[in-house]
Amino acid sequence: MQGDLESLKRDFERFLKSRGGKITKGRFEIIDMIANYGAHFEIEDLVRWISSQNKNVASRSTIYRTVRLLQEFGAIREVIKLNNRTIYEFVVGKQHHEHLICVECGKIIEFNKEEIEQLQEKVCEEYDFTPINHRLEIFGICSDCKEKRRENRGGCSKNPNPLTQKGISSKI
Repeated sequence: MQGDLESLKRDFERFLKSRGGKITKGRFEIIDMIANYGAHFEIEDLVRWISSQNKNVASRSTIYRTVRLLQEFGAIREVIKLNNRTIYEFVVGKQHHEHLICVECGKIIEFNKEEIEQLQEKVCEEYDFTPINHRLEIFGICSDCKEKRRENRGGCSKNPNPLTQKGISSKI
């Protein structure tokens, strides 16, 4: 990943220069921090985590702007939108994949099925449609929560849903 990260930084610097953007040490430190975060994230959770790791890395607004730029650049992808919340992931070095999202505990399961990719291509061909991007989100109940339901007959109590409850960390 380190080689990918250094290459990403060089490409991101070229991207910023082409747009007349500022090239700062803080932005590149944010890239390192995001790469080390290792989970899907909401920007506000990322801000809190970065601040807890190193208070001098960057301001909240710099982190927000850098995430937006990294998204435009293609290093960060918006993966889930639910109830006015947006979950992102750092995609550098990752194979394209889709997501299963548990609506009870917020668990996110990544998967890749070639059959789904082929079906999407076939549908696009059928409609003479040129795809630019896509994402597949399947919302449901994970096996852990189904088991808890069976045990408790009331739901998964180990984890409040970080996707639907405000103020709860979504480091999922």
